Amino acid sequence: MDAYSHNSASAHGLTPWHGTTIIGVKRGDRTVIAGDGQVSMGNTVMKPNARKVRRLGEGGPEKGKVIAGFAGATADAFTLFERLERKLEQYRGQLMRAAVELAKDWRTDKYLRNLEALMIVADKDVLLVITGNGDVLEPEGGIAAIGSGGNYALSAAKALADYEDDAEKIARKAMKVAADICVFTNDNVTVETVAP
Repeated sequence: MDAYSHNSASAHGLTPWHGTTIIGVKRGDRTVIAGDGQVSMGNTVMKPNARKVRRLGEGGPEKGKVIAGFAGATADAFTLFERLERKLEQYRGQLMRAAVELAKDWRTDKYLRNLEALMIVADKDVLLVITGNGDVLEPEGGIAAIGSGGNYALSAAKALADYEDDAEKIARKAMKVAADICVFTNDNVTVETVAP
């Protein structure tokens, strides 16, 4: 699997998201998730500086060692962030286990099934895409992108990965490309990093 973008989402029966680009890049022992700040309603920019990438578990035993970014409905994404934090507490910070359990709930729970969002999550060991179809995907090559500008960011990051080793530089440059091409993505970028 190379990435999970809005085109892949459509192929899997999910709503394609407009108004965001989120990219995750894992290089060596460092993982970065970056996202733009634009929230659009139709053709109108409602907010230019939303924070769609954040640390999870700041107060829990994992103390912010997990980062996450979302594409989709904001309220739905916050609900999923809260659920993932609870799963992380339940499984003592094991991100893979928590992600699988969240994906199971998301797919089978009547309330959660209606949530419209996609997530990229990471800790020091793993980078994952979580979907409402029950998928937990680990991207090949350590690069994943979601949202309306996801394919642009993914393409740029893959090209940069051949000669750039710094995960944050790759993510920032890829976000710049997406912002230059996708009208639903801006250059107000939030970046979170995890490293040992």
